[in-house]
Amino acid sequence: MMETREPVTAVVSTATEADPAEVPLPLSLAAQLESLLYVASEPATLNALAATLDATPGEIEAALEELSAQYQARGIRLQRLGNRVRLVTAPEMGARIQKFLGLEEVNRLSQAALETLAIIAYNQPITKPQLEAIRGVNCDGVINTLLARNLVQELGRADTVGHPMRYGVSFDFLNHFGLRGVHELPAVERLDTLPLSRTEQEAAAGASTSDSEADPTTPPPLDADR
Repeated sequence: MMETREPVTAVVSTATEADPAEVPLPLSLAAQLESLLYVASEPATLNALAATLDATPGEIEAALEELSAQYQARGIRLQRLGNRVRLVTAPEMGARIQKFLGLEEVNRLSQAALETLAIIAYNQPITKPQLEAIRGVNCDGVINTLLARNLVQELGRADTVGHPMRYGVSFDFLNHFGLRGVHELPAVERLDTLPLSRTEQEAAAGASTSDSEADPTTPPPLDADR
């Protein structure tokens, strides 16, 4: 009697391949966070980072602090504005980077623009009526200039009569002044004691020369507005 044999069938696994995004990585959370910030084309929100890395906001904050500490001895910095963060180069390298890339020196801001920018930086969010109340002049032109230079940004309308637009500083503002965040703005009471820039030093020297050449017995001219 001939022996019959059962046909052999291949065992096919029904298991699906794991999602690569869910496979544990041999990298710390800080290292993963660094990778995301490196490829980000614009500042990333903490919520987006936490969702991508399956981490809590607290864990993201801790990882950011770890990265910030590591970067102190390197040429990269973390720059943060509100709940958005990005990677930037160290401000000390600004002149050399500008030379390396062959960039021309940007036009300097006028005194009115600097004054308005300082008011916005220390009082943000602030509306145009509030700005004009502080400066005592119309601020339409200077606000448009600062917006065009991307030094300030619109933060939405205020919940007051007329719903005026509110303004605050931007990431480009932080870059322009070499700040990692608005927390590095000098205290207002220290502004008079900060070292002068080269332009300010030259202006001060010119003023001193003019004063020394003037006749000390001649009284100063009266203010034309008085």
